[in-house]
Amino acid sequence: MNALDLDVLQRARDWVMLGHATHLITVVQTWGSAPRQPGAMLAVRADGHVVGSVSGGCIEDDLIVRARAGTLPTAPASLTYGVTQEEANRFGLPCGGTLRLVCEPLADTCWLDPVLDAIQAHQSTLRTLDMQTGISSLLPATSDDSPGLDNQTFRSIYGPRWHLLIIGANQTARVLSAIAATLDFHVTVCDPREEFFQEWQEPRTTLSTLMPDDAVLELDIDTRTAIVALTHDPKLDDMALLEALKSPAFYVGALGSRVNQEKRRARLALFDLTPPQIARLHGPVGLRIASRTPAEIAVAIAAELILVRNTTGEAQAHADSTGRHVC
Repeated sequence: MNALDLDVLQRARDWVMLGHATHLITVVQTWGSAPRQPGAMLAVRADGHVVGSVSGGCIEDDLIVRARAGTLPTAPASLTYGVTQEEANRFGLPCGGTLRLVCEPLADTCWLDPVLDAIQAHQSTLRTLDMQTGISSLLPATSDDSPGLDNQTFRSIYGPRWHLLIIGANQTARVLSAIAATLDFHVTVCDPREEFFQEWQEPRTTLSTLMPDDAVLELDIDTRTAIVALTHDPKLDDMALLEALKSPAFYVGALGSRVNQEKRRARLALFDLTPPQIARLHGPVGLRIASRTPAEIAVAIAAELILVRNTTGEAQAHADSTGRHVC
């Protein structure tokens, strides 16, 4: 869950606590060139105040009108926009795109509070809502869970769904961690040199002083994890890469020039890595946008992460559990 969606839940919770009539609208299915993907959210108050987005703007306008008129559903309901070409044009959906939404009135913060607590603890939560009774239950999200609406059961997932491990707590890492935190990543920054963390001011990160290879092994890397080595110190970067390239991480990259990357690949070949594993390395890291400053390099890395992530498919990052919260 990115920072914008987290803001939707927080604002919705605050509005309910202040006594405002509030609806939460979630994208559950799309067809065609719909502008937002399943899981995107919007909260709207009865007076028209809104936060979040489920489309490019026109559907939001209609939802605001309905909220002010008091015509939004009084119980959980499915809404569909853009079934016909005329309606798609009316609501600004490109190429005949269609959105299916779940709209639910928020009577209290019974389920919002524990979900927000879990997000603050960097945990993902699966919420299951019975559309007929309005009763919902919460479970830790597993790798098999996905958002959707089936047989009057609405499933939504809240919390960080991707993980980024950054090796090195330098300036580039500080900018990259801030960007990644808004892009649905839980960020861990690893640097055994504790003095590098003395002025660290990015609160949305987990800090680790383990040796890089130990950090990779401890994190139980999966297919929703990216690993980026940024120290410029081969002794630290290569330690992480030796384990990262053997892991199922969807992205492994390292900072450095093309010449240094060739030297790095030669060093890695001396260890127990196969040519296909070494070929997984993105180096020099980031899209080629002539980046030079730490901020520009961080933007290039983030752009490449998103490009690779969006072509590798969806998979949840958190382990299964049996705990349950009923609301």
